[in-house]
Amino acid sequence: MHCRQCGFVNADGANYCSKCGAFLGDTKPSGGGDTTETYQVDETGELKPVDLEEVAGEGATLVIRAGGGRSGELFNVSGDRMTIGRSPEAEVFLDDVTVSRNHALLVRRRDGLYIDDLGSLNGTYVNRRRIESHRLANGDELQVGKYKLTYLER
Repeated sequence: MHCRQCGFVNADGANYCSKCGAFLGDTKPSGGGDTTETYQVDETGELKPVDLEEVAGEGATLVIRAGGGRSGELFNVSGDRMTIGRSPEAEVFLDDVTVSRNHALLVRRRDGLYIDDLGSLNGTYVNRRRIESHRLANGDELQVGKYKLTYLER
């Protein structure tokens, strides 16, 4: 079974890629196109489906689109600063060696929300371009290590 993320050939019946850790799951198209179900972890640790329109209506949101088998997980962007990294203390915790401990920072400035790379080894990308600092706009695709996230605002 080929991994859709990295192309690695895995053993038949594998649930996760042995090389990149991506969820292999059902490889048949569902007929719905390129959609992602969004969820959050509730107080009991269970996954709870989320209506993306309702959540995005509350303000800015980051949604994991690919990477680490976590597609659909979302993070509400609140406050003036929000850390992204492999450190367990990061508000957006991305547990993979391709992500630096303190990889990037979301910071609110007078003219909007910015993502700043914090000198990460693999870099931070917005819309497939490596950035040092970038003002985010609705629909921007962020890449942090092997994770691809979409920035949504209302």
